[in-house]
Amino acid sequence: MFSGLRTTLAASALSGAALLAAAPATAQVEIEYWQYYFGARVTAMEQLIENFEAANPDITVNMTHFPYANYRTQVAAAIPAGEGPDVVQLFYGWLNDYVEAELIQPLPEDAFPAAEIQAEFFPMVSAMEQDGRYWALPTAVRSLALFYNERLFEAAGIDGPPETLDELVEIASQLTERDGAGNITQVGITTGMTGQDHHWFREVLVRQMGGVPYSDDYQTVTYADEAGQAALDFYVGLEEVHGVTQGGFMDEAQAAFRAGRAGMHIDGSFRIGALNDTRGLEWGVAELPAGPDGTRSNYSSYWVNAITSQAEGERFDAAVLFMQYVTSPEAMQIWLDVVGELPARVEVGLTEENANDPVYGPFIRGLEYANTTLFADESAQRQLLVEMVERVQLLGDDTASSIATAAEAEQALLDDYYGD
Repeated sequence: MFSGLRTTLAASALSGAALLAAAPATAQVEIEYWQYYFGARVTAMEQLIENFEAANPDITVNMTHFPYANYRTQVAAAIPAGEGPDVVQLFYGWLNDYVEAELIQPLPEDAFPAAEIQAEFFPMVSAMEQDGRYWALPTAVRSLALFYNERLFEAAGIDGPPETLDELVEIASQLTERDGAGNITQVGITTGMTGQDHHWFREVLVRQMGGVPYSDDYQTVTYADEAGQAALDFYVGLEEVHGVTQGGFMDEAQAAFRAGRAGMHIDGSFRIGALNDTRGLEWGVAELPAGPDGTRSNYSSYWVNAITSQAEGERFDAAVLFMQYVTSPEAMQIWLDVVGELPARVEVGLTEENANDPVYGPFIRGLEYANTTLFADESAQRQLLVEMVERVQLLGDDTASSIATAAEAEQALLDDYYGD
């Protein structure tokens, strides 16, 4: 799949350090970098800034981070006032809003040639291109995988993680435990649309049942069909039919897995760092189980960096240099090692060492068949799927009517956003 994407770094780009050493000196410039607070991300960026400043002693990068809940508000208020960041981190799904609000400016073509980006980055990065110009680029991308508790698997005599959805249900049944009153005390697999399951439903289960969630431009909802209903039947059936999970178990799915009270858990590669820090937890990772006909699918998302509209003159030049470094192969490998998020460049992600790594490998291999949802409003679209499941589980609606209601509401949201 990626044969056309593989280009030799030596022929197309310099290493991060060499690139910076070759860059023209910029005299005594300070630039601001903003990102939301996530411990491992801050640590990784501190290391990247230190490397960058060592190679560019005349440029200082000041990093500011905010809680996620306040982040978009802070950025939206600061840039129009001529304050705030010169380089800003944003979620890929926010790009249209940032462009329309003139908060960011396109990346210069001479420093970021579109042809090189298309050749060297994983395909989902093309969502950052509009009218032939790239507006932002990621250091890392994310995908989903199946985390599993090795101790619980061993205790149950299970040899390894499931390869198919049928095996997922079978293994989850063996791992589920209840007390004398029938209350579930250990789930075979976690569930919850407020976590990553809304991505698992859209881009994985729907496609594995033979459908597609949206039109190619993601402006038309297409999951309210037989395939979508089959996907919803499977998902709610984990609890309603097979009894291998419980929505809201221990309040949060990843918390149940970290506590050792869940056999399996679907999550993003960004969860690796937190699990590594969980004392006593022995876990493994596998690619998401294949669908009934063997179809594999995955979801990919990413945060990107962009140059804001307030960066001008020497600050703009310095911001370009900083952007070049944080999207270089060197920076991507550091980000993988520190944060656990996947390199955005094919050549870094698909090295033999990374692609076959027991932890990172399943996520990286999943990028080869991943799709990226182009959200208009991720929070609102996620909530519609939360309510879709609740109508079935709490109100007793049938899956066909509930998914139709969700699709109608989401289509109205997309029509309003895109002006149809």
